Amino acid sequence: MNVRSQISMVFHLDKCIGCHTCSIACKNIWTDRKGTEYMWWNNVETKPGTGYPTKWEDQEKYRGGWEKKNGSIKLKSISKSRTVTDIFHNPSMPSMDDYYEPWTYKYEDLFNSPEGSDQPTAIPISMVTGEYINVEAGPNWDDDLGGSPVYAENDPNLQGLTAEQRQQLFAIERLVFFYFPRICNHCLNPACVASCPSGALYKRGEDGVVLIDQKRCRGWRQCIAACPYKKSFYNWSTGKSEKCILCFPRLETGQAPACFHSCVGRIRYLGVLLYDADKIEEIANSPNESLIDAHRSMILNPNDPEVIKYARLNGVHDSVIESAQISPIYKFVKEWKIALPPHIEFRTLPMLFYVPPMSPVMANKNDD
Repeated sequence: MNVRSQISMVFHLDKCIGCHTCSIACKNIWTDRKGTEYMWWNNVETKPGTGYPTKWEDQEKYRGGWEKKNGSIKLKSISKSRTVTDIFHNPSMPSMDDYYEPWTYKYEDLFNSPEGSDQPTAIPISMVTGEYINVEAGPNWDDDLGGSPVYAENDPNLQGLTAEQRQQLFAIERLVFFYFPRICNHCLNPACVASCPSGALYKRGEDGVVLIDQKRCRGWRQCIAACPYKKSFYNWSTGKSEKCILCFPRLETGQAPACFHSCVGRIRYLGVLLYDADKIEEIANSPNESLIDAHRSMILNPNDPEVIKYARLNGVHDSVIESAQISPIYKFVKEWKIALPPHIEFRTLPMLFYVPPMSPVMANKNDD
C-alpha cells in the first residue's frame, strides 16, 4: 500500500448562483498580465452549452485524455506517427477562435470626445492586434443560455438525444440550466504531466497539486492538447505554458484558494484525501462502466490504523492525517457517495468532484 495525500475539492452545483466572483478573483490575482489576457484558470459555464474553449468536452475534436489500447492506456493526443506529422502544427490543439479574442475598450473616447449631440461610445479594441473588432465570443458568452440556438443546442453532452428531444429541452415550460464552475482538477493520472517532452509538469508529492516548472517549460504545448479539460494554457508573451496552481502560496500560509475564499454561494469545499498510489494504473485502466466505483475505491479510510501506519511510513505528517480524518471531501465522495468526478471516461482520475444539481422535477416532488 503506497499511501499518499491529496488536496481535493468538491463543488456543490445546487448552490452555485453563477455570479462569476470566483473567476474575477482568480483573474485579478493570476492572469492579469501580458500574454494571459485570454486565460481563465477559473471559469463558470452554463449547461447545456459548449463551454470554454468551445466544445472542450468533444475529444473526437481535441483528442485529450487517455484511451484504452491493447490492454493498457495511452494518451490520445500523442503517438509515434502523430508526433512526426504534427511536430510543427497540432490540429487537435484549441486555437484563438476556440477560446476568444480578448478585447478592451477605448475608454479615453468617453472623456476626451468633443461636445456634441450624440453620446460618445467606448469602441471595443482587440488586446492582440490593437485594432477594432466585432466582438463575437467570450469566456461566458452563452451565460444563462444566451445564444442557445448556437451554443446550448450544440452541447457535446446532448449527442445521444434525437433532434426532437433536443428541441423539447428548450421549450419554455421545460427549460432548465445549471452553472458549472471549472478549475484544474489536479488529477491523479494527469495527461498533461505525461505528455510534456521537457518534464516541466509535475505533481507535488506533499499535496498532489499539479504545477508547471517555468524554467523547464519549452513551450511544446503538448500539455494543452493532452488535457481533456483544457485547463492548461499557453502564454504567448513568455512562450511558456501556465495553469491553475490551486493558489498554493495561499495554501502554504493557511488560506483558502482565492476562488474558494471569494465564492458567494459557498459551493466550494477543500480537504485532504488519502489514496493508494499503487492502484493508479489499474484503476485508470478499468472498464467505463466501473470507473467511478474504482476511482472511489482508491480513496482510503483515514481512520483505519493500517492506512495510518503506511501513511506515516510514506512521510505523511500526523497533521495531514488528522486533516484527512475531518475532511468534508471524504464524506461527500466516500461516505455519502454524492460527489462525482467530471468525465471519468477521460481516465485522468480527477480530484475535483461535483455534487450534481437536483432537477426541478425532483426538487418539487412531494413525499407520495
